[in-house]
Amino acid sequence: MAQIKGKLKRPFIWQTMTLHQLQVFEATARLGSFTRAAEELHLTQPTVSMQVKHLAKAIGAPLFEQIGKRLYLTESGQVLFKTCQEVFERLDRLEINLFELKGVAQGRLRLSATTTAKYFLPKLLTPFCQQFSGINVSLEVGSHDTVLDRLNDNLDDIYIFSRLPKRDDIEIKAFLCNPLVVVAPTEHPLMHKPQVTLTDLAEYPFVMRERGSATREAADHLLRQQGIPVRVKLELGSNEAIKQAVSQGLGLSILSLHSLTDRDSELQLSVLNVDHFPIHQQWYTVFPKEKILSTVARTFVDYLLAESSQYCQVHPISIAQTTHIANLESNQQRMEASLVS
Repeated sequence: MAQIKGKLKRPFIWQTMTLHQLQVFEATARLGSFTRAAEELHLTQPTVSMQVKHLAKAIGAPLFEQIGKRLYLTESGQVLFKTCQEVFERLDRLEINLFELKGVAQGRLRLSATTTAKYFLPKLLTPFCQQFSGINVSLEVGSHDTVLDRLNDNLDDIYIFSRLPKRDDIEIKAFLCNPLVVVAPTEHPLMHKPQVTLTDLAEYPFVMRERGSATREAADHLLRQQGIPVRVKLELGSNEAIKQAVSQGLGLSILSLHSLTDRDSELQLSVLNVDHFPIHQQWYTVFPKEKILSTVARTFVDYLLAESSQYCQVHPISIAQTTHIANLESNQQRMEASLVS
């Protein structure tokens, strides 16, 4: 240790901590749990607790306070957590810059998408990963509010929404159609009508997505606009659960066409030909305006814009007029084939 005029020079705080300790602390603070941090980092819970304890000793102040089973950041912890996020973001940027200097698309791509995207995004990601084998992709899927929270915390490179956040500080690119259709059991009485009106729908109960979901918001907006009251018998937060409920005769539903797959053939689901349907929605890529996209992220956005245009060559109206799920799937398979080719 250096000596100045007979006095020992004290080390900076950052010299008394390790990068590993900061990683452990950041995960614990972000997840709010020693146990969940241990699972994410593939460590034992005592190891995580000990690393945080050593870091608090180096800082000279407690980083967490535990009330019941919940962890809360202290004021010092909040300052350190924000610093950790900035440090790790700069380190990620360093890695990206080094790859960009080499002129190759390599590195990590972090995506976050709302739940219905899980039906089509893997199909788009597969050829992308095959084409760019040097890119490692992570995908987080959650509710609209969950993805919005991740956007607010700047946790990912690209965010995928079907209902846009109401804010002006984001870049938006529409890349894929998202038609919403009315789904019924194959033996439903309305299946015998070549053209179903919204008034017809009002006579039957509905099984709907939870309030706040993009699908529910779009459906409610159309029905309110047309002055059609519908009876929502059941609200569910999962498309899979809704399809099961519809197949059991609990009601009609309004779902994204993308959520109907060949695995649903056993459920005997059908798409009704209804006035004002499909509801024309879009999928969007979103990222903060101030964010400088990496080569990897830019490559992915360009890829989505190019490939998804082929995915929507079949017009949603022609799809919605199909009645049985088997016929619906043949249309989807043709779209997927055009995507892969």
